[in-house]
This record gives sequence, C-alpha cells and structure tokens, in this order.
Amino acid sequence: MKILVPLAEGFEEIEALAVVDILRRAGIEAVMVGLQGSIVTGSHGIRVFADKKINEINPEDYDGIVLPGGDPGYKNLAKSGKILEIIRKFNSEGKLVAAICASPAVLAKAGILQDKKATIYPGMEKEIPYPRSEKVVVDENVITSQAPGTAIEFALKIVEYLLGKDKALSLRNRLVC
Repeated sequence: MKILVPLAEGFEEIEALAVVDILRRAGIEAVMVGLQGSIVTGSHGIRVFADKKINEINPEDYDGIVLPGGDPGYKNLAKSGKILEIIRKFNSEGKLVAAICASPAVLAKAGILQDKKATIYPGMEKEIPYPRSEKVVVDENVITSQAPGTAIEFALKIVEYLLGKDKALSLRNRLVC
C-alpha cells in the first residue's frame, strides 16, 4: 500500500506530518512528494525534506493521495495541473482521495465532489458543493476533514478505510486517542 502526500509551499505541518506518521505506523508507505523541490517550507516556517519530487514519481505506483491543507499550501496544490490530473484519475479508478482543512477546495476544483458529501475548514463551506459539519466525512473513496485539530482522527479514518477497523482501533489504542 503506497500513498502519495504532495507538499506544496505553505502546507499545514500538523496535517501533513501527523498523517504521514500515522500511516507509516500502520505499515502504509506514505511518500511525501515536493511540488517545487526536495525541501518544502510549511505555513509555520518548518522545513521538511520530501521523499521525492513530483517529476520523480509515477502516479500508477500509488494507491491513493492525501492532500494537506494550509495557506497558501492548498492554493499551490490547486495551481498544479499534475495534482488535479492525479486527483481525477485516482477518483475515476476508485482509489483513495483524501483532503484536510482547506484542501477539499482542491478536490472541488478537480471536479470530483459534485455528487459527494465532504467537509472543509469552517467558514469555507461555499468552496464545496455538499458541505457537512462533521470533523471527518467519508463518502465512498473520498475522505475529508476540517483542520489541524482533526488530523489524527482523519489519519485513523484513512487507516480504517485502507486496512480495516481492527488495524485502526489497534493504532488508536497505541496512540491513546
């Protein structure tokens, strides 16, 4: 199981790193991919070394994508034609497409939320077609979440989706959530 986690300049550090950490603890290969280069700076000035650059990957090698939010991170993701193309392709193939905070707006821009329930950062509900108030929303292969404070719950829901409830519960217990 291999998940693509694209990092654009200005990404939200908690959302990216908590998700990558939890996926890796679950035995899922979460690959951080820099859009502009190997070193990506988050919205709070934390520099992260990406595992790969976007031009070094083959999307066919991945089972899903998880978009962290952050401002201007989500805006930079939305400007990437390659990311929008991957989102559309993965969705059409029924692969995992997940986004947190403001990044469900990127899923909307990619055109995959027309018939899906989703959540987004509070105050941004107009950016998606069918907003919900829950912290984490699952609609078929699409998982969305609201903000940095929901990152662990979001990551555990992704683990549950990919590996089952037992694995997610075991991990939740080890994390003392």
